[in-house]
Amino acid sequence: MEGTVDGFRYGLVTPVAAFVMACLGGALGLRCIVRTLLSGESWKPGWLALGAASIGCGIWTMHFIAMIGFQVVETRIRYDVALTVLSLAVAIVVVGIGVFIVGYRGASTLNLSFAGVITGLGVAAMHYLGMAALHLNGTIHYDPLVVALSVVIAVVAATAALWAAVTIRGFLTSLGASLIMGVAVTGMHYTGMSAVSVHVHGRTGGSWAGDSPTSLLLPMLVGPAIFLLLAGVVVMFDPLLVLGDGDWNRSTASAVVAAPRSGSLFEHPENQENQSLREDEAPRVVQARAPQDPQDPQWAVPRGPRR
Repeated sequence: MEGTVDGFRYGLVTPVAAFVMACLGGALGLRCIVRTLLSGESWKPGWLALGAASIGCGIWTMHFIAMIGFQVVETRIRYDVALTVLSLAVAIVVVGIGVFIVGYRGASTLNLSFAGVITGLGVAAMHYLGMAALHLNGTIHYDPLVVALSVVIAVVAATAALWAAVTIRGFLTSLGASLIMGVAVTGMHYTGMSAVSVHVHGRTGGSWAGDSPTSLLLPMLVGPAIFLLLAGVVVMFDPLLVLGDGDWNRSTASAVVAAPRSGSLFEHPENQENQSLREDEAPRVVQARAPQDPQDPQWAVPRGPRR
């Protein structure tokens, strides 16, 4: 018996919430990538790892928020805990490979294309591994053409997001790139879900293992959501990410001009020492050249005894 598949059990609540989480993870991850490209002095592995974890958590959170709204009318749905956690790890690791390629090898066309393919495949792998964690009283079938289309959407949109983020490095541009990535992830998800059909074994037959969506997904979503919140705090308080490349350089240049010569952090220590020596010598030079006042007792000419 064919099951009745419904991906919008709660209306637009789950799709909108899923899209927001995908955009949040994409925005934080792409800004971390830009951070490593703007400054060669930044701790590149740390920022890239934070970016990969942000994108991976955003993708994973998006998927399972959307899956809260998924139901098959004729059967209950449960999730395998191990596969659900594994899908999160796969999302972070595979996306991390693409992120590190851009961070270390640069933003050339070849690198962006390669990183976009890997990132898109990471999105698709997380999605279908998460679907493998789904257990119900029936068999899930996929339309191969629609599955291939969902993978293509993920790869193309992920490549476009990476290109926009690293080519035009402004804050608003990265925000737009995160929206593109949000569209990529959610579009890929619902395209992939449209490929799903379920053959139900029967109302009383069959068995499956796992936890229900409410008992498993909601508690598990708390951890990635908190991580994204903390990552957002880190990004918000980083001046280079907030100001951008041009504004950061202008503010730095203004600080150099405004700083006094003797206290400038950019002067060589020997120059600072010479400057301090000149300042110490200046009062003595002025004092040695000061005119002698005859009325001053210090300069009064001694007189002999009157005759």
